[in-house]
Amino acid sequence: MSAESMLPERVAGALEEYGRLLDAHGITWGEPEIHYVKFFARRRVLPPALFDRFWQLVFRAVAESHPGEPLDQLAARLDEPDYDRVLRDTLDGELPGHLVALRVGPDGVVLEGAPKTVLLPAPPLRSVQGEGKGEGKGRRSARVTLRRAGETPFVLLSGGARRKSKDSAPDGGARRKSKDSVPDSGVRRAATDPAAGGAARRPTTDPVAGGGAGLVPSVPLPGRGEERISLLIDSSLDDTCLVGVDDEQRRLAPRGAWLVEVDHDSAIVVDGARVRLDLLLRPTPAARLRLRAGMPCRWSVMAADGAGWFPPDTPSRHDYHGRPYFHGDDLLLDVPCVPLTITVTRGMEYDEATLELTPDPAEEHLIELTPKRLYDAPARGWFGGDMHVHLNWAGDLVGLPADAAAAQHGEDLHVLNLLAGNVAGSRVYDREALEHWTGEDLPWSDATHVARMGVEYRNDLLGHVYAFAPRAAPRRYHTGFAGDSDWPPNADGLRELRGLGALVGYSHPFHTPISDGDPPKGVVSPVPRNCAARELVADAALGLVDSLDVLTHASIPATAAVYRRLIGAGNRLAVTAGTDAMISFTRSDNQSNPPGWARVYARTEGELTARSFAAAVRAGRTFATTGPWLEMTVDGHGPGHVIHARKGQRVTVTAAAIGPEVAAVRIRTADGVRAGAERLPGDFARPGGAGRAEALTVTADFVVDEPTYVVAEVLCDPHPRTMTATGYALTSPVYVDVDGRQVARRDDVRWCLEWLDLLEELIRQHARLASPYQFGDHVSLLEQARTIYRARLS
Repeated sequence: MSAESMLPERVAGALEEYGRLLDAHGITWGEPEIHYVKFFARRRVLPPALFDRFWQLVFRAVAESHPGEPLDQLAARLDEPDYDRVLRDTLDGELPGHLVALRVGPDGVVLEGAPKTVLLPAPPLRSVQGEGKGEGKGRRSARVTLRRAGETPFVLLSGGARRKSKDSAPDGGARRKSKDSVPDSGVRRAATDPAAGGAARRPTTDPVAGGGAGLVPSVPLPGRGEERISLLIDSSLDDTCLVGVDDEQRRLAPRGAWLVEVDHDSAIVVDGARVRLDLLLRPTPAARLRLRAGMPCRWSVMAADGAGWFPPDTPSRHDYHGRPYFHGDDLLLDVPCVPLTITVTRGMEYDEATLELTPDPAEEHLIELTPKRLYDAPARGWFGGDMHVHLNWAGDLVGLPADAAAAQHGEDLHVLNLLAGNVAGSRVYDREALEHWTGEDLPWSDATHVARMGVEYRNDLLGHVYAFAPRAAPRRYHTGFAGDSDWPPNADGLRELRGLGALVGYSHPFHTPISDGDPPKGVVSPVPRNCAARELVADAALGLVDSLDVLTHASIPATAAVYRRLIGAGNRLAVTAGTDAMISFTRSDNQSNPPGWARVYARTEGELTARSFAAAVRAGRTFATTGPWLEMTVDGHGPGHVIHARKGQRVTVTAAAIGPEVAAVRIRTADGVRAGAERLPGDFARPGGAGRAEALTVTADFVVDEPTYVVAEVLCDPHPRTMTATGYALTSPVYVDVDGRQVARRDDVRWCLEWLDLLEELIRQHARLASPYQFGDHVSLLEQARTIYRARLS
């Protein structure tokens, strides 16, 4: 795979540079290894359920090295431990299906891991017809036509070429095992003989859709054709041992560990003995699938052992649940002749269609599956967007604009905000794309799909901000990195981005648990630099922020609780969603999910454009969701409206939600939950099933004596289509002013004032500042916010 030939020269040059960084440095691309950068490679192989244990062990290792230090000082040293040892200890002997372990002990070397399927060369094909087995939903068939397979085996770890679909750019992934393993996955074999050789890759030259751009073979980008094996070398020896992996040697410390990526034919030597990885290969006859839905979709082809199969040269992307996926339509891929589950969907407005099939050897099966709609947002005047997506942000492959195009159309995501931003140093990824396309739609946009380049403005102490549709690139993208001070305050960046016409909001705000009754201490502790939206409390009071990403990869319950405090204290913020999906990562918790796994729906006035969408968000005509459709009216008015009421006036609220994961709908005001309804068991046929697209509705009447707000929320049962830990939906408020007064609950205002005090102390202790006047600028901003909140108390 190579950079696209018709891309602007600077954009193509940047992609080629990213390829060199990936080739030289691996998944970090050479970024300074602060704690979350060091976590990249470990996050790739660690099940999300073990993340908390991993960080607990990191904290423990730091505390053992620095006894007696306070918690916040320890949290500033999270990059110090040996993360490979921590990974080994976190797994505690267990192996995810996509990780292989090499155990080095007193009795020798043992290779552990699930077998890796390889496809055998296919004989000449016969002309036959057949049907798929199992249950499917929607249009489906499995037909076989005469084809001839390639002359070389197609191995699990190799790829081929991207394909073109009519309505979107191509997409996909390379094959890889998931968490589940086959019955004989506990392979434990001596591994001391020469390894087998690799298989050749099948070259193709299919063009890329989107403005007629094609691919040229002159600049290959690593990470797009052949996926490597993650190998954990684990020593239980009391002495050091010499380990060599291809061209790299390491003297492994006593009881040490080393996480490394290898190919099936890599040269691995432990104390002079060669390790055989070919013992994990399981040859299997091959067949071919042709997948058609009639529109760009998200596909998954998975074997019973959890292994995913992909079209050639399409990256092996996996979602939060470890499920493989790729995008497109009319796609060809080679698969093993084993029972397969083929699934197709198209984002949250669609159900899944599924077919089970055991392909016959050396035959091509035509699979026609079309997902059914659960709801049609544009038909009701609503368009869904993801305000926070990265094309490139380090990772295990280089993301191309065609990947973003394929994902947007395959997910039927109406608005895509691709952000240029730094990681841990001064390099701003995709800055060249922003500077080239700033102020205009990206080339694959159409009447119902708008894509723009935007900005992530970042400071790890104060918070990260998204900017959608700026007219020009900003002068500053970040503070507090690469030796820079934590100055100026984020407010300066917000003012500049707003001056450029951008819609702005805080991203992935809060990671630590915060409940309704908790003090604001959880906002600022325990980790000083954890990307929490700490300056939000000041910037919201000063009117510098349009929205808050309540639905993110961070803690949705914590962020929702803080959001209620902020709007209860008199700040008018729209609810938005920003997933922080990263197209350059293929297996990375929910950050390797497809863009749009959470969305903000905005009700636009007129046709969909970047301007009309931003205007709808600024006006608060939004709700955010991980899947359910949610609508709310107060006296017939939707989110963002201001009702000018008199004391004692009665208002009527109705909220309704649709979706197979919906468990309950609630109506909240500034005083808490006012009404709710719960789904009865069996209202939908089964998890993942089509069910009945019937709304769960709740209506409530109440008298208003004090200013308040009204929001609706959806609580969800666990469901496969929820691609994070918590399914949820939330509307922006309808504000109810009473006798000319706006809501400003004293408890919420005092909560925000306490937050400001904690933030000032955090800046005093942990900010990197070059002079007293820089600290003075922060204090001045906080004092301006205090003045506003104190005025609301009176």
